[in-house]
Amino acid sequence: METRYRSVLLFGAPGSGKGTQGKILGTIPNFYHCACGDMFRNLTIDHDLGRIFIEYSSRGELVPDELTIRLWRDNIRYAEQSGRFARERDTLVLDGIPRNPHQAVMLAETLDVKALINLTCPDLSKMIERLQRRALRENRLDDANLDVIKKRLEIYERETKPVLDHYGSALVHTVDSTQSPMFVLRNILDILAQV
Repeated sequence: METRYRSVLLFGAPGSGKGTQGKILGTIPNFYHCACGDMFRNLTIDHDLGRIFIEYSSRGELVPDELTIRLWRDNIRYAEQSGRFARERDTLVLDGIPRNPHQAVMLAETLDVKALINLTCPDLSKMIERLQRRALRENRLDDANLDVIKKRLEIYERETKPVLDHYGSALVHTVDSTQSPMFVLRNILDILAQV
């Protein structure tokens, strides 16, 4: 059996800053950022999974687990084959996967999770403002509609947040994401220096 991927999970509600921090960490040598949402958004409408993603995301719902894991595995395999990611030397920085405890179980034999960075933003209005700003800046339709945003936040609370319990307190590190991105990054790097 191949060795598992050394991984760090970026975790938090929509708008908590996972993508921002993941992109920064991905520029550091030996870290490879993989955002599940970006993988789906990069699919075209002619791709089966692209049509499925649009169908689900327009309602603020998550794509079924099996399809999500399949797309993720295909992307990581491609990153390895193209030389952008090397399992022996690089740490995967995962953003948006696993999205629920079932996905965590599905990935248990694939991921060697060293830390889960839980970005918290107790100010709901700040998260909604971030999502709407991002919708304009990045043309992300799933972030533009207030009803869809509220549904995504409800799904996070109900389906995604239990992932914290799945991994347990020894791996979970909480960071206040209402700080400026620079201070959030400093907190994350302090944690990663210890794992």
